[in-house]
Amino acid sequence: MTIEWRYTTRADLGVLSLAGYLGADATDRFTGAIGWALARGTGPVILDLTGLLGWSAGGQIAVAQAARRLAEHGRSLELAAIPADGSLVPDATCPPVPVHCDLPSALAAHGAQDAVRQWTTDDWPTGQAAEAPALT
Repeated sequence: MTIEWRYTTRADLGVLSLAGYLGADATDRFTGAIGWALARGTGPVILDLTGLLGWSAGGQIAVAQAARRLAEHGRSLELAAIPADGSLVPDATCPPVPVHCDLPSALAAHGAQDAVRQWTTDDWPTGQAAEAPALT
């Protein structure tokens, strides 16, 4: 099983939503999604884990690596809705990763405006509640 992702830009931040399972076989796809976010947005990246079924230790390491990669570009990573089966435990080389209980709380913490643009993988679940209409 792999992940699907949706990236939505807002005025001063981006939201990268994941669906599926973030295991070792999905880390390359996740790394690519982080690259997409770096190339197409500004400000913090909120990693929305609402649709994530779970993550392995390798998936958690990939998230910590994403936080370091974003920090190298002057951007931060924040988490929303961590899966119940574990929490991210970054090592000392990882920048701080704020955690929000859910996506609405994360957006409210930033006073986020409406979505500007959105991209998804081809198999993004249609039953997944969209935070904004798809704009391509």
